[in-house]
Amino acid sequence: MPASQPSPAKLALRDQLTTARHRLAVAELGLFARALAGHLLAAEEVRRAATVAAYVSIGSEPGTSWLLDGLLDAGKRVVLPVLLPDGDLDWAAYDGDAGLAPARFGLLEPTSRRLGVDAIGTADAVVVPGLAVSPTGLRLGRGGGSYDRALGRVPVGTFTCVALYDDEVGRDVPVESHDRPVTAAVTPSGLRRF
Repeated sequence: MPASQPSPAKLALRDQLTTARHRLAVAELGLFARALAGHLLAAEEVRRAATVAAYVSIGSEPGTSWLLDGLLDAGKRVVLPVLLPDGDLDWAAYDGDAGLAPARFGLLEPTSRRLGVDAIGTADAVVVPGLAVSPTGLRLGRGGGSYDRALGRVPVGTFTCVALYDDEVGRDVPVESHDRPVTAAVTPSGLRRF
């Protein structure tokens, strides 16, 4: 099988998890987003951070709006991804919802000056999306490889955290050579370090 083709096990797990997310009630999504933000904003790694790389959640992903507002309120520099045509991620500073614009695939991206693909390496804490994580921190993403490339630019020892729902942690995640682990997962129930 070519390296660019995901394994059947990954495809099946992604489909299962995406379907479960679509079944969540809108009221639950808001409660979960507040809880997730509270756990991350209380984490020592985030409290100490001057710069945090994060993302704008869409659809039924664990919500990040409370987190992004909380980071700005705490005086943090926040950088968000900008999806490039080749699937890699550029980064730009976030200065509030007014500075976001619609982009491909239903994403919202910052309109501020681009900082380059290596800007994620300047973050003291990194929060990424995902669909699941193994007991050892192996993250399952949506399949584009964008965040695996980005995580490859993050210095070893940096706090890297995937935002998930409770039942998505501790899963048996199929692994491929390009997959990058994270050091923690945050869910509505709390923060788990690997």
